[in-house]
Amino acid sequence: MDPLVGFRLDGKVAVVTGASSGIGARFARVLDALGATVVVSGRRTERIEALAASLERGDAVACDVSERGASAALVATTLDHHQRVDVVVANAGISAVLPALRESAAGFAEVVGVDLIAPFELAQAAAAHMRTAGQGGAIVNVASAAAFRSTPLLPQASYVASKSGLVGLTRELALQWARYGIRVNAICPGMFPSEMTAELVDSEELRAAYEARVPLARVGQPHELDAAMAFLVSPASSYMTGQTLVVDGGSGL
Repeated sequence: MDPLVGFRLDGKVAVVTGASSGIGARFARVLDALGATVVVSGRRTERIEALAASLERGDAVACDVSERGASAALVATTLDHHQRVDVVVANAGISAVLPALRESAAGFAEVVGVDLIAPFELAQAAAAHMRTAGQGGAIVNVASAAAFRSTPLLPQASYVASKSGLVGLTRELALQWARYGIRVNAICPGMFPSEMTAELVDSEELRAAYEARVPLARVGQPHELDAAMAFLVSPASSYMTGQTLVVDGGSGL
């Protein structure tokens, strides 16, 4: 018996949004290591092209998910290039760190558009193909531990609302699409080094204040999300759907 066989994605095609940097690029490498053909997407064309070139089976498709219809177009392009979509990782996201009394409705809507509406559009387009193809599939939404616990260090109402909504959306889509063999799960990272978290992680004072709230007393390291993502995208989690996997050092305890 080899319990690791279930983690393989040989012959599968995966799409990762927000792959031009940080954990999105890391997730693309994880999928590549599992044997998938990986379509990496993002706004910064040079970065995603360089990432795709570094993968064994990489393809780059520029996409700005803040534009309505762009996520569906990404799926259509992937189908044109590879004739199938088996795995989707909705990782693209933005945040706005400011007190709610200073956040405009337009700014709030911008964050919701990228962090909640775009994942819905991506999942909807992918699931339509997966249902027709009849082979099922795996959709993973990258939410956040902030969906379950706010922190006074980071006032970000629009981000928290979006990620909380994404957790609920994950559960709802999982229920609707289970009959088609489409699994929908979410991963909720705590604080990990990235462009989005640089202000907090790079500040000794803010980082220390955050780590004081975490039972494991530190921020996460990028490799500590690898196994969680590998599990959710692969047949290893074939009897799991509608669930949220929190990787946060225990900060929600």
